[in-house]
Amino acid sequence: MNMTEETMLALEVNIPRLARGAFERAYFDALTQSGKVMRAVNGQLVETHADGTERVLRAIHAPVKVAMGTKLTRQISGR
Repeated sequence: MNMTEETMLALEVNIPRLARGAFERAYFDALTQSGKVMRAVNGQLVETHADGTERVLRAIHAPVKVAMGTKLTRQISGR
């Protein structure tokens, strides 16, 4: 199937909408199956239950800003 650049750009416009829909579907599937999900909300790890109640579990670290193209490596302790 050959696609023109114009067709490809038109399809790519829909990617954010499709991703949002997939994320919401996964969120509600998780709530339905396990009755709870974990979310990051305003710097806190929050457990959200199917009945709408929420419980703050702990604070989470602030995001680390990384320049595009930066490669990070993780050192394994104990070696």
